[in-house]
Amino acid sequence: MRAVGILEYGGPDVLEVIDRGIPDPGPGELRIRVAAAAVNPTDLMLRSGLLAAYLSTVEPPYVPGMDVSGTVDAAGAGTLFALGDRVMAFVNPFRPQGGAQAEYVVVSAADTVLVPPGLDLVEAAGLPMNALTAHQALALLALPPGSTLAVTGGAGAVGGFVIQLAAHRGLRVVAEAAPRDEPLLKQLGAETVVPRHPDPTDPGTPGERYRRAVPGGVDALVDAAVLGEPVLGAVRDGGAVVTCRPGALDVPRGIVRHEADVMAYPDKAAALTELAALACEGVLSLRTDSLLTPSAVPEAHRRLAAGGVRGRQLLVFGGRGAAAGS
Repeated sequence: MRAVGILEYGGPDVLEVIDRGIPDPGPGELRIRVAAAAVNPTDLMLRSGLLAAYLSTVEPPYVPGMDVSGTVDAAGAGTLFALGDRVMAFVNPFRPQGGAQAEYVVVSAADTVLVPPGLDLVEAAGLPMNALTAHQALALLALPPGSTLAVTGGAGAVGGFVIQLAAHRGLRVVAEAAPRDEPLLKQLGAETVVPRHPDPTDPGTPGERYRRAVPGGVDALVDAAVLGEPVLGAVRDGGAVVTCRPGALDVPRGIVRHEADVMAYPDKAAALTELAALACEGVLSLRTDSLLTPSAVPEAHRRLAAGGVRGRQLLVFGGRGAAAGS
């Protein structure tokens, strides 16, 4: 089978399409014939070597990818899925079998759910990893309706899902955006949009700009854009922040820090079932930027690293036509 492989760490050009054996599922596992797999920021970190510690016991080639959609091709003992079921799943790329970007992927049945009939199977690949991160962030905060939530990176995948989920749950969302993204954030459900780039004569920190919109400070912040310390001023004394990447952070004024770690999020299937239903209802938007052949993955990494991608880049392994690099 074809898979995206990383034989050595480096820039986007180290990515290549390789041949691998088709894996067999064990007990509690499913084999998915892949329709599509999404390209995520984690893939860029994996490819560059920033996550080498997580792969210290795995031999290359490494296969990236954390979300997948497709059909059940084989099932191990103890699973309840039927052959041919349309599914999507969260995939752990830090294992010998690798991640989602291959023609066939073995996944845990506990991380897999049915794709509702109203969702496009290919586009469903854009949901699992980022929507689970958003779901986990809000679960960690456990804010009551009416609370004020700040979101950075609202035009991105994680931030966009956070805005939509938070608005759906009755939270007041304040999000930062470049001028071209303001209409998008309003559409997603942000009540207030804070300018990302201040006037040159007013070079305040992100936290100060949020404070102008919410003088008393927000109850909590989801830092999807990984701005770190400069945005903590947005949060009121004793509030909370969810960070979306590990690392040291000096959190002042009694602010409580939570760290999103989707790998460790329990009961992913229950969360994914809820998220799939919300996507089917239109509460969550599956924003697809482009459908790509696997050979176009280096360009997908370059575009994601450059910023400004406002939807998911999906590598299509099934029969549906793909652009850019086909």
